[in-house]
Amino acid sequence: MAQYDVIIIGGGPGGYNAAIRAGQLGLKVALVEGRATLGGTCLNVGCIPSKALLHASELYEMASKDFASLGIDVSPKLNLPQMMAQKSESVTALTKGIEFLMKKNKVEWLKGWGKIAGPGKVSVKAADGTETVHDAKDIVIATGSEPSGLPGVTVDNKRIVDSTGALAIPEVPKHLIVIGAGVIGLELGSVWRRLGAKVTVVEYLDRITPGMDTETATAFQKALTKQGMEFRLGAKVTGAKTSKTGVDLTYGPVAGGAAETISADYVLLAIGRRPYTEGLGLESVGVVPDKRGVIANDHFKTSAKGVWVIGDVTSGPMLAHKAEDEAVACIELIAGKAGHVNYDIIPGVIYTFPEVATVGKTEEELKAAGVAYKVGKFPFLANSRAKVNHEAEGFVKILADAKTDRILGAHLIGPSVSEMIAEYAVAMEFSASSEDVARTCHPHPTRSEALRQAAMGVEGWTMQA
Repeated sequence: MAQYDVIIIGGGPGGYNAAIRAGQLGLKVALVEGRATLGGTCLNVGCIPSKALLHASELYEMASKDFASLGIDVSPKLNLPQMMAQKSESVTALTKGIEFLMKKNKVEWLKGWGKIAGPGKVSVKAADGTETVHDAKDIVIATGSEPSGLPGVTVDNKRIVDSTGALAIPEVPKHLIVIGAGVIGLELGSVWRRLGAKVTVVEYLDRITPGMDTETATAFQKALTKQGMEFRLGAKVTGAKTSKTGVDLTYGPVAGGAAETISADYVLLAIGRRPYTEGLGLESVGVVPDKRGVIANDHFKTSAKGVWVIGDVTSGPMLAHKAEDEAVACIELIAGKAGHVNYDIIPGVIYTFPEVATVGKTEEELKAAGVAYKVGKFPFLANSRAKVNHEAEGFVKILADAKTDRILGAHLIGPSVSEMIAEYAVAMEFSASSEDVARTCHPHPTRSEALRQAAMGVEGWTMQA
């Protein structure tokens, strides 16, 4: 039995960042992870490998369709095994990097599956079945999430795949059906569409990307449709029957009506994720998740003394960077320091092409709250750099308080906007006005000028490229 200041259960972005910060602050810390590599879902089978395939598939499509107009004549040939191999190589390099950071910050990796065995105690079961119990002054739950299921659709990761299985389909599907028009489904659907698959998205709601600014979501769907993605909205999936060669998916209108069956060689189930708490021993300390599996927190504290929670397993958006921020804040509170996360300024990104990036309030949220606001908007079509790069689809939209001019939200769709949204996040963190951004010099020609031009538009003095 070992005694620690902090034991963290879960080695994903929340867990390993918490462990690093604890080590930096001089705490004796252990990280419990049963997977063979650190990094959690995000690094091993989520954010990182999906971005590797998104990047590679985007280059393949550009070479196939766009290079000729730039005066580059090529005939690319898809090497899917190599595309998958480079994805895996990148993941391996990054997981080794996380392991190095554990050693550098004196974090002990307890290899195995952890559960709370009572107040101040964590049990770790190793792969060989041996079990050890460790004492800790504080325990941090960072167990993340898992794909949500759907009645009538059984994931076998052969013909019906979840997000993990979709990263390793052994061939380009002739037809891929995606259940769910959220971030995961649209990103992975984009990968396979670029590589040659017909992609049909079936969504229960009457729109894609629920919760996103409506104008941005409408433009996003229009862009994906133009690329060849098909959408069946307002559709409830009722069953899926697999064979050796494919899947027959049955769905019907949510509003009522005749059912329809469509066939594909693969189906991706991507209707969201749920907190992972199975076998965590929460009952031993009296912590009870809600019906969704979410563990409630009060500044990361659970209802049990000395038990904390961060990341996907608690409230808020299921985003790696949100978990990382919570990790640092939580550990700093444990160490007696000030720790805080501003949940109003957590960016969200969809890494398709065009990319979508948002932060802060949507127009719908401001209207519902009765907040008077002004809108500044600028199209990439009028941005010099985007225009000459033949990447002029999309726009930047900024929402500012009508009285104070304080920036309340920003919604971007276009090229490389994932790298731009942080400018607005920083501005909002420091309570900047739209005029502050509008009067900040931006280099020309860059896509980032669109951020400034949209801010100028709040008061009507936008200057076209």
